[in-house]
Amino acid sequence: MQAFDEHGGVACRHAIIRMYQAIIFFGLIATGSVNPGSPVNSAICTMTKPKFKIATTSLAGCFGCHMSFLDMDERLAGLLEQVEFDRSPLTDIKHCGPCDIGLIEGGVCNTENVHVLREFRASCKILVAVGACAINGGVPAMRNYFDLQDCLEEVYLRGANVTHPRIPDDPELPLLLDKVYPVSEIVAVDYFLPGCPPSADAFLQLLQPLLAGQQPDIASTRLHYD
Repeated sequence: MQAFDEHGGVACRHAIIRMYQAIIFFGLIATGSVNPGSPVNSAICTMTKPKFKIATTSLAGCFGCHMSFLDMDERLAGLLEQVEFDRSPLTDIKHCGPCDIGLIEGGVCNTENVHVLREFRASCKILVAVGACAINGGVPAMRNYFDLQDCLEEVYLRGANVTHPRIPDDPELPLLLDKVYPVSEIVAVDYFLPGCPPSADAFLQLLQPLLAGQQPDIASTRLHYD
């Protein structure tokens, strides 16, 4: 257990560091703080043509797909020659404006998820369900095999180490749905990118043709679940 905790802690720290690096990176782009004339930034800044707008979000998911997206590493610089990010955990923009592509991670488990998903569908020309949770519910959908009330009671009333048994009922909390739904059961989806999570290469294999106005052709070897 000690070895697991050490490795898990290192992996967690690395993930947090990568996320903060991305937030800083995209924040500089979004605020115009990047100097297009500098040798480093000239490769990622261009004013020659309008950029495609991409929005991303995570519903009932673990943000693993977003972390995999960041695994593009230096290839993100090339991608940013063509795109800019609207609503996303990477920009902290809270509402989705008109976008060319929306990437949805996670299943739909509560009323807030439904609201966000419908906002993305209304705002994005192309909507992509990314990863197992968005496509079929994934791990969060394991609760679909049990009654919702039983799940709540097991966690908040009968669960291990419960000291103040009470099911949360604050009006600020979004209401849970009867089950976790795949994204496609709530709104129309244009493309599906499978994986848990999809690799950085898979993201590029999807995005590069879309940005070129072509249909993506995802390799059949990627269309499976481990």
